[in-house]
Amino acid sequence: MLILGLILLLLGIFLKVSILTTIGVIVLVIGAVLFIMGSIGHPVGGRRHYW
Repeated sequence: MLILGLILLLLGIFLKVSILTTIGVIVLVIGAVLFIMGSIGHPVGGRRHYW
């Protein structure tokens, strides 16, 4: 999700499409939260780790 969010964010910035930028930021933040939760050992979706 982090990579997808970053790609959408960059596409939105370069193509000047605000909806892609918004979706990119949202996906990037969700991916970062899931990554951090998985890194500290908190189960995410029933798993002890999240890639």
